Amino acid sequence: MGLNSNRVDHYSGSGNTNTTPTDTPPVTINISSGETMTSSSVFQLHNVCLPPQKTTLQKLRHRLSEVFFPDDPLHGFKNQSRFHKLILALQFFFPVFEWAPNYNLTLLRSDVVSGLTIASLAIPQGISYAKLANLPPIIGLYSSFVPPLIYSVLGSSKHLAVGPVSIASLVMGTMLNEAVPYNKDPVLYLKLAFTATFFAGVFQATLGLLRLGFVIDFLSKATLVGFMAGAAVIVSLQQLKGLLGIVHFTPKMQIIPVLASTIEHRNEWVWQTIVMGLCFLAFLLTTRHVAMRKPKLFWVSAAAPLASVIISTLIVTIFKSKLHVIATIGHLQKGLNPPSSNMLYFHGEFLGVAIKTGIITGILSLTEGIAVGRTFAALNDYQVDGNKEMLAIGLMNMAGSCSSCYVTTGSFSRSAVNANAGAKTVVSNIIMASTVLVTLLFLMPLFHYTPNLILAAIIITAVIGLIDYQSAIRLWKVDKLDFVACLCSFFGVLMISVPIGLAIAVGVSVFKILLHVTRPNTSVLGNIPGTQIYQNVTRYREARRVPCFVILGIESPIYFANATYLQERILRWIREEEEWLSANNGSSLKCVIIDMTAVTGIDTSGLAMVKELKRILEKRSLQLVLANPAGSVMEKLHQSKILESFGLEGVYLTVHEALVDISSPWKTQP
Repeated sequence: MGLNSNRVDHYSGSGNTNTTPTDTPPVTINISSGETMTSSSVFQLHNVCLPPQKTTLQKLRHRLSEVFFPDDPLHGFKNQSRFHKLILALQFFFPVFEWAPNYNLTLLRSDVVSGLTIASLAIPQGISYAKLANLPPIIGLYSSFVPPLIYSVLGSSKHLAVGPVSIASLVMGTMLNEAVPYNKDPVLYLKLAFTATFFAGVFQATLGLLRLGFVIDFLSKATLVGFMAGAAVIVSLQQLKGLLGIVHFTPKMQIIPVLASTIEHRNEWVWQTIVMGLCFLAFLLTTRHVAMRKPKLFWVSAAAPLASVIISTLIVTIFKSKLHVIATIGHLQKGLNPPSSNMLYFHGEFLGVAIKTGIITGILSLTEGIAVGRTFAALNDYQVDGNKEMLAIGLMNMAGSCSSCYVTTGSFSRSAVNANAGAKTVVSNIIMASTVLVTLLFLMPLFHYTPNLILAAIIITAVIGLIDYQSAIRLWKVDKLDFVACLCSFFGVLMISVPIGLAIAVGVSVFKILLHVTRPNTSVLGNIPGTQIYQNVTRYREARRVPCFVILGIESPIYFANATYLQERILRWIREEEEWLSANNGSSLKCVIIDMTAVTGIDTSGLAMVKELKRILEKRSLQLVLANPAGSVMEKLHQSKILESFGLEGVYLTVHEALVDISSPWKTQP
């Protein structure tokens, strides 16, 4: 009737959102009885418009912009002069030009205090983490000198303290040691370590340059919790070699071989090493606990590692005649980082190992560095650009690989100390690097009698914080699948290996994504009495089914991966609804309304599914109606000509408008 004439522009492509009042009597639906009756208010039927027309090039540019530039990083360049654009470009690529002009003595005082504080932590940690990577201790100090200087020019985080980290050190040491044990060919091992660092930097910088930061998001929070915990346990158990004084210890990283080796070589245990090691471990754990309970005393925990190194070195030096059985670091060469570009390994049978190690350690170090940077940026009300951080960390590691450094990134423990010590800018990294420089030039002989046990105690104290059991408990309470993913990565690291555990973590994360994509949520919707709101009937007890209608909600895009499942699930919902109506002597089903509010996209397989579903329902004398399709969905329905098969009464702006219009008296009359 007259309604049809008022919906000629129902699929208008003009983007007009004005309403079109009908020339028929206003109606509402009595949900409880299913009868239609006249309302005192005028009912208006809204147009469902196509999105504004765009060329293929415009669509491609918009899509690429949304994928790679969601933050619109160049918005500040608009309407600026060429000179100002040049200044902005320098500040964009080199953040040092942004903060340096406003730097003053007040900021310097804060940065000097924080830089000296994190240096006291970075020096013993650098030596310890190098041992964890099966590298000479001096490499750890080299890695705490050059990379922080590079980051201070390119980095955008004010509080990120750069240096070696435990997880990347562990993974590098494990993967390279399986291919070429350090004690068998130390020169080749060093070449592979520097080459892996170079490839880690190339990979990281490429991700930042191409703005592909979403790649690291495949390591979900749940799998990282499990992976970090498993790695922390393995790292701690490996330190039994230093704490017990064992000489012949297994190079394997699985929990069973490590424990077996500890018991098997119990005849090598040295009681002096055990007593001193446990005492210093207890001291370090106590200071860590104090700092956690009272954050203002952060300096206690920060200074404890260096204090332990000094005290233990003095004890062994003074009583070396009686404590000669305690293993020490030995001679460390003085001087600046020697160049290592000539040691980069770009050919030969172990090149694949170096590339694989570089990519894996690159992903792990990026994940930690960006997470730490964003955490402290949020706490201090500023922002860091994740892609710029990836570029900075990548270039930092590329430069480090040519100056005898291995993989570095932002450390959570050192960054926390840096922030608590009052750091204002990245100058704190420069102060830390300068302190390391003084150590390299003048203080290296002092580490000759530093016992290995103190390095083991420092590593255990640092990694024990990676065991986040509270997060695991929250995962169990909130999402059982996430908890399973956490356990899989945890036991994968413990029982198999660190790389395999990481692969399991990524695999579980991808599986979870596929599970959500291929098996999206669907639900039957009902009306909340007295409103125009339609919600899940199993979630809201007051929601009432609408007689003669089944309203279904789909909570995901419709793609090739879930199109078949959605068709089968929708037909099952319809069958169950018909069975329910038959069992309760209800009226027969006449119409199926699909609420597409949450359907953000659709592909050709999804379009084919909608077409096939409509054909199946028409054979059963059931009408299929779509409500509130998104602009991109509406556009594809129009381009595929499927929209024409629905006609004017097949697509509505809301579920309520569909119900009112379809149930109107002039349509229900025989």
